[in-house]
Amino acid sequence: MTTLWDTTGSAVVKELAAQRRTGGAVMSGVALTLVVVADEGRVAEAEQAASAAAEVHPCRLLVVVRRQVEAPVPRLDAEVLIGGRLGPGEAVVMRMYGRLGLHAESVVLPLLAADAPVVTWWHEAPPEQIARDALGVIADRRITDSAMAADPVAALRIRAHDYAPGDTDLAWTRSTPWRATLASTLDSVSGRRGDSVRVRGGQVEGDPESATAQLVAGWLSARCGCDIPVVPTARVPGSAGIDSVELRLDQDEVVRVQDDRKGGAVINQPFRPEAIVALPDRSLGELIGEELRRLDSDEPYSEALEAVTGAAGLSDRPACRDHVWYDPMRPQQTSEPVNGNGNGASAATPAPTVPADSADADEVAEAGEHDSPADDSAEQRAVQAPDAPSAAGGKAPTRKARAR
Repeated sequence: MTTLWDTTGSAVVKELAAQRRTGGAVMSGVALTLVVVADEGRVAEAEQAASAAAEVHPCRLLVVVRRQVEAPVPRLDAEVLIGGRLGPGEAVVMRMYGRLGLHAESVVLPLLAADAPVVTWWHEAPPEQIARDALGVIADRRITDSAMAADPVAALRIRAHDYAPGDTDLAWTRSTPWRATLASTLDSVSGRRGDSVRVRGGQVEGDPESATAQLVAGWLSARCGCDIPVVPTARVPGSAGIDSVELRLDQDEVVRVQDDRKGGAVINQPFRPEAIVALPDRSLGELIGEELRRLDSDEPYSEALEAVTGAAGLSDRPACRDHVWYDPMRPQQTSEPVNGNGNGASAATPAPTVPADSADADEVAEAGEHDSPADDSAEQRAVQAPDAPSAAGGKAPTRKARAR
């Protein structure tokens, strides 16, 4: 591991290339680049989850921590790891201070793996508009977590308003065991009958404020063609916010699946004995690993989101987003897109482009020419200058600390 204090994006790219030459072709089979945006208090949790997912899906891991955007002097501290605590692959952890955090893509873009999809995961309160974050605009797949919002149900409405194909939510991923159990139970009823099954109604018993419970109810409503509400339960629901699901079928039959609080679910259906199936609580790394299995549009999620929020035509929206410049210190000067997701009066900034070949990007970075002055903000040029003052007020050239 190499730690670079008060460094630049060029130095990070050059150090990664140097470690790759030293360690050999560690990531010759990289499947994607996973960009993680996390709060400082959640960095350790995000690193653990991302490294677990990287064991199943080989990827280049880039962790971005935006700290103290209001700091007077921009600064970048970075850790470059190959085969370290973040798994056997390549990983870079970047902590950005000052207004450099608003231009995080200027550091991230040269680090993306060549010709590999980009997935961005926000392990923090989900953004109101993904188009305001260039790290989301450049991604092929975008993962948020509405459960981390102060009001998860309101966060689902925001996600529907801001939706574009390629978006997904970990609140939806947590519902996979429930959806799989319900689908297999109805298949069992259909197999017994030798005919299709029609759902006439039902309910999800759990926490009405749970995003996962609402998405399960929306999924059932969309697939069954009838309203399936979320109703409060007398018992404290599990981690998914669901205690049980009851479905009323045609032919006056009722199917019920209930959490047994022992890592399983009890299935009650007509003409069959009571059955117990596994319904385990999955770790954050397992949830991220599931989302990395597919990089196309998740249409069942968009259908569930439509049913929950009342939105329409989510899958018909364009998958590409236009970057919207947003300054949290000056929100009144934000420009909104006219052809992207949102309404506004000014044209949006085109999304930055990804380097076509990482090998060339590394060589250019070694020559110190990969950062065009036109692409750098005044703050970033200041922090990249050799005589740039440090946050303490003195001169602070790039420093390396190697941990053997």
